[in-house]
Amino acid sequence: MRARVRRILETVLYCDDLARSAAFYQTLLTTTPMLTGDRLVALEAGEGTVLLLFQRGNSGALETAGGLVPGHDGGGPVHLAFAIDADAVAAWEARLAEMGIAIESRVCWDRGGQSIYFRDPEGRSVELATPGLWPSY
Repeated sequence: MRARVRRILETVLYCDDLARSAAFYQTLLTTTPMLTGDRLVALEAGEGTVLLLFQRGNSGALETAGGLVPGHDGGGPVHLAFAIDADAVAAWEARLAEMGIAIESRVCWDRGGQSIYFRDPEGRSVELATPGLWPSY
């Protein structure tokens, strides 16, 4: 068998206000937490992908019964993109409007894909992207 990655499983965002970010992404993604605590909130982000929201500075090494999870942290400008269906762009624009979220930019890509950009409560650049953005998507 060949060593091969199937997909990105987890994406982590480090939050100054974990409760505010968790509420924002729960509403945006219409999901409930798979795991919640003082340290992190785990949200299902579509097709087997998990969005982990960590309280900034509270993601040090964690000893578990199964072994050590190494510590990690991050900062600075961050960008993430969620894949959406091409026929759902108008529905997403309406959802963002209902949430009071301003669309920062719209892009039509050479391959036919579309992207909508906006900011989350902590200023991160969030993208909703349709197929036709990359050769693989």
